[in-house]
Amino acid sequence: MVEKRSIAKAIILSIITFGIYEIYWFIKMTDEVAEITGDHNNASGGVAFLLTLITGGIYGIFWAYKMGEKLDRYEGVDSSRAVLYLILTIIGLGIVDFCLIQDSINKLVDKR
Repeated sequence: MVEKRSIAKAIILSIITFGIYEIYWFIKMTDEVAEITGDHNNASGGVAFLLTLITGGIYGIFWAYKMGEKLDRYEGVDSSRAVLYLILTIIGLGIVDFCLIQDSINKLVDKR
């Protein structure tokens, strides 16, 4: 089930739990975007997290790009959200990706 999350609360919980909540958030966002878009061609949230660990973060870069691509395709826009997410992840601002992805999820939940 897709749910709206407070972005500020998620960031605070990620800080307080020393990143443990961020792992949960990553997994949930991955699964929720797949559920919303109906695109289950990529790894599930748990597998995506495991692959990110195994590859030393390289899969996380690919993940960010694919999340932007899925959301753009689902919304039917030709924006470059995928490239933005890719750049933010590469320069170490992955948490900004999380916030932007969660914002998109929240807006899509409101539309349902």
